[in-house]
Amino acid sequence: KETVTFLPSSSTFSSSDSFAMIRGAHVHLTILGALQVAANGDLANWVIPGKMVKGMGGAMDLVSSGTRVIVTMEHNAKGGAHKLVDSCSLPLTGKSVVDRIITELGVFDVDKNTTSNGHSALKLVEIADGVTVEEIRERSGCEIVVHDNLIAMQQ
Repeated sequence: KETVTFLPSSSTFSSSDSFAMIRGAHVHLTILGALQVAANGDLANWVIPGKMVKGMGGAMDLVSSGTRVIVTMEHNAKGGAHKLVDSCSLPLTGKSVVDRIITELGVFDVDKNTTSNGHSALKLVEIADGVTVEEIRERSGCEIVVHDNLIAMQQ
């Protein structure tokens, strides 16, 4: 538990109210973390098999509510394992739900159309300073397509 301080005009609400907002389509943007994201927008973020888990929480409700879903995460897992993958190997939170991914290396949009090889690809739209496209491709487990107007990652 953490101590929090309320500022003027702050508000709180119960868990049941938050789920009513989500399920009632009153939330228009979801930002969450992930263990893996597939090139087609599949999301795995709630359990690693064999690890203790308290429950899936509200992520499945959030990503299935029709909102825009943005994932923020480290580009690779501990030990360098790919988190951006062709297909998630971990249990899915949602199928084809992610719209954008932000890592320390860049910003990627999920292109749900297939590429010439028949697979989905992530489109690199912003790149971090000092990072090369080749480095991003090496550290990713799926196809990365570079946007025609690639820009420097914004702060």
